[in-house]
Amino acid sequence: MFVLFNIIFAIVAAIIDGVLGTTFKMDLGMGEQSMGYGYVYLLYALVTLVPGLAVSVRRMHDVGKSGWFLLIGLIPIIGAIWLLVLACTDGQLGPNKWGPNPKGDVLGFGDATQPEPNNF
Repeated sequence: MFVLFNIIFAIVAAIIDGVLGTTFKMDLGMGEQSMGYGYVYLLYALVTLVPGLAVSVRRMHDVGKSGWFLLIGLIPIIGAIWLLVLACTDGQLGPNKWGPNPKGDVLGFGDATQPEPNNF
């Protein structure tokens, strides 16, 4: 959901830049060309940088990898594909060393932080 709303708000920020005329421009020899985004988009990107990194680290923890595993994305093409596969992979069943499964007790592994339901 974070990625979905992030994309929606980024598009809205780019549209606002276009409407306000604050888009960055480049001169390619054929006149100035707009890059499609500007100061509003840049501000939005800076504000969501740390939360985006936190969500990415949490996702790596869900699949049982360290947050440092995000650095694999620095490998051209293959690193990005590998991170995409990991991001789309379902999390580990049951708790791992970073905590319980955020989807809950899927296969009866038990979770000490969740109270047992009262069956009356």
